[in-house]
Amino acid sequence: MIILGRIVAPFGVQGWVKIHPFGDDPLSWKKMPQWWLSPDDTAEAPAWKAYKLTGCRAHGKGWIAAFEGVADRNGAEALTRQYIAAPREAMPATDSNEYYWGDLIGLQVENEAGEALGTVTSLLSAGAHDVLQIADGEDEHLVPFVAAYVLDVDLAEKRIRVVWQKDW
Repeated sequence: MIILGRIVAPFGVQGWVKIHPFGDDPLSWKKMPQWWLSPDDTAEAPAWKAYKLTGCRAHGKGWIAAFEGVADRNGAEALTRQYIAAPREAMPATDSNEYYWGDLIGLQVENEAGEALGTVTSLLSAGAHDVLQIADGEDEHLVPFVAAYVLDVDLAEKRIRVVWQKDW
């Protein structure tokens, strides 16, 4: 399952929920007929419950969504803090040089000199750009996910090459 975001609160009294997306294009998720929800982001696929999406739209600086069978605030409150995910095959296709965060987590990162920096453990949204969080034992690197620092992403090889030194 690829984690897409998290439900953060109910919205209104008709079952809508506020969502915090872990990416920059939640409207593309509207193409999926259902979303999968779970209180545990590390759960295996059978633990996720499918909900048919009935609405998704921008609202102010955030996003809201509605699901079939969730008709009131009580139903929306029951979904608060649930993670939103989808199996990879249900996700809309990405363009070249576009990646789902879930595709990047677990990739090995090395610099131009071929030195291993560690493994991508998560991504952070820093406003202007996303940041790769890379861990290698006790060392941690935070590398901006922008072309100036990321040379290439090879999903087949499970590797990212960056312009970054081990001691930075």
